[in-house]
Amino acid sequence: MQADALTMQADALTMQADALTIQADALTMQADALALQGIAKFNSLQINEML
Repeated sequence: MQADALTMQADALTMQADALTIQADALTMQADALALQGIAKFNSLQINEML
C-alpha cells in the first residue's frame, strides 16, 4: 500500500516537472518572439533613415 502511495507521489511530481518544463518553453518562445519584434523594429527604423 505504501509503495502505491509513493508511486502516486512520484507520478504527481513528474507531472509537475513536465508542467514547469512546458511553462519554461513557453517563456522561451515569448522571449524569442520579443527579440524578433525588436529586430524587425530596428530594421524598420534603419530602412526609414536610409530613405
